[in-house]
Amino acid sequence: MTIRPIIRYPDRRLATPARPVTVFDDALRELAADLLETMRAAPGIGITAPHIGVPLRVVVLELDARDGVQTYVNPEIEWASPEMILHREGSVSMPGVNDEVQRHARVRVSYRDLDGTMQTEESEGLRAVCHQHEIDQLDGMFWIQRLSRLKRERLVKRFEKMARD
Repeated sequence: MTIRPIIRYPDRRLATPARPVTVFDDALRELAADLLETMRAAPGIGITAPHIGVPLRVVVLELDARDGVQTYVNPEIEWASPEMILHREGSVSMPGVNDEVQRHARVRVSYRDLDGTMQTEESEGLRAVCHQHEIDQLDGMFWIQRLSRLKRERLVKRFEKMARD
């Protein structure tokens, strides 16, 4: 397991949709392990392969000790509730800044596990927010694109100032 460099906003690779995983092998398991170590070192609760410059549809989440680490390969949102929630979000690619983003309160996600077996999961609250946030990233949509232009510009300025200091 290796801690990999995290690419920083506004790197163009964060705006590029990731490719589906087609081979389920030891290299994929190694990528997932590296993502976990990189996320923990950041620190964060979710990371995608594009965050480390690998354009594949892989997400690793570790929200709490009870549920442990979960890896999602080729995840897709199958259903989203009409109810919405506000949740504070940030990114390992834009450390030190965060803001409230409106998301669906509940989602159903289909994905493959590291062996390639199809899975489905329903989630709510923080886990649902994380699913939507990370799948957006796989689609090339960085989380701040969900903010108003004014909020986004303020946040980017704050991040740039932090990077300079």
